[in-house]
Amino acid sequence: MTSPYGLGGSTGGDRTDVLPPGHRVGGWVVSRLIGSGGWSTVYAARRAEGRPDHTGGESAAARPSDPTEVALKIMPTDGLAPRQARRIMESARREVELGSRVGHPRLIGLLESFVLAAPDRPSLDGAIVLVMERAVGSLRELLDAGVPEAERGPLIAGICEGLAHLHRSGWVHADLKPENVLLGRDRSVKLSDFGLATELTGTHGYVPPMGTLDYLPPERWRAPLGELGVRIRPTADIWALGIVIHEVFSSGGSPFSGATPVARGAAVQEYGEGRAPLRMDHAVPPFWRALAADCLAPTHAARAPHTADSLLARIAAHQERPGPGAGRQRGRARAAVLATALCGIAAATLCSDSVRTASSTPSVRAGATAGTVRVFNAERSCRERADRDPGCSLGLAIDPVKPYTADNVVPTRVWHGDVLAADCQLPDGQPIVDEESLWSTRWFRVRLPPGSAPPAAWLPAVRTKERPALPECRPPTAVR
Repeated sequence: MTSPYGLGGSTGGDRTDVLPPGHRVGGWVVSRLIGSGGWSTVYAARRAEGRPDHTGGESAAARPSDPTEVALKIMPTDGLAPRQARRIMESARREVELGSRVGHPRLIGLLESFVLAAPDRPSLDGAIVLVMERAVGSLRELLDAGVPEAERGPLIAGICEGLAHLHRSGWVHADLKPENVLLGRDRSVKLSDFGLATELTGTHGYVPPMGTLDYLPPERWRAPLGELGVRIRPTADIWALGIVIHEVFSSGGSPFSGATPVARGAAVQEYGEGRAPLRMDHAVPPFWRALAADCLAPTHAARAPHTADSLLARIAAHQERPGPGAGRQRGRARAAVLATALCGIAAATLCSDSVRTASSTPSVRAGATAGTVRVFNAERSCRERADRDPGCSLGLAIDPVKPYTADNVVPTRVWHGDVLAADCQLPDGQPIVDEESLWSTRWFRVRLPPGSAPPAAWLPAVRTKERPALPECRPPTAVR
């Protein structure tokens, strides 16, 4: 039985006792088994009333914002050989360190970690427990069932977004594969299983001589094993992404032939040495074929120019091109790429340290009139909140024709229902898509409170239901 949360390799059979539904683990109650493997067992769990702590005492009551449904990854260490125990503890340390330092909506969230005290179950006493966000499945499961055509591009865009954030933060995933791409109920992508993730020291890092054979780049097959492990760089993730792209568009097929992972690995090495061409399934559309080919360049140097950020930009540009059904597909793809920037989630880059108090926002909750626009948040949960929760805040752009990224957002935040003074509109700015796949290139220039820097900013039209009759204005870049 396998799990999308990453169970690790074999240690001689499944070791963890299967916990029955209703069993308490720390502040959580087991609902059911998700999967088990050589290193760990993963359970679906719900929040326990009273939240007993991990030693049997009483802990503080749960906060209303805490999730009620989670996944528990239990990694036992009892009875292992010293080397095996160190490997598991190192894997857990990597997941905890990355989870605490590199939060992002495209990465599975680590909520807490602890060492389990279970004297009544010796095999679990001292086990490492990771409490993670709950997903509904994995990309592998979706591949097995068949990925709907309209969802393929947005899925790849979501993976790119997660990789781009990891790489910008100085980490390499090192085990990207469909099993480690989790899906929410809305098909949102969350990368998972960071047991092999490594932080870069300069241009590269080191990982144990492990990984999934079907996703290893040519250089990994002949990489020397040093005292610190095997050297790895972000281009290893880009290679794995190329394999995943091919699988998504070819019903799970690998571009390298062979009946076993080792045989396919031999084909990878032949290709890497220039003794065989890259052969991709004709079912892969031309754009995605070219993208996968760049990801699957045979050497690190040839792959280096194709970063996750540059691949994400290419996908966004491709989805904006007109064509049959392009509007719907473009909307979904841009939603996957830009939802993080627009949704105001506190863990996202755009919502980090720039939230201001309610008294510094540029408007009050009053009726919209001529020359004003009322802010609209597509997320229903944010529309229903009475408070100005930072997680529901929205960003205003500095320049409406530049990408809507962290360095293109003013410090002042706005919330659903705010009414902003607007003095002109730009009809052909950066295309922006909301969480419901509605998109527009129209932007409104709005005035900020006196003393703000800059004194004005830009609100995308998808963030308002108002359509005031305003004169057209030129973007900031046109007058510099």
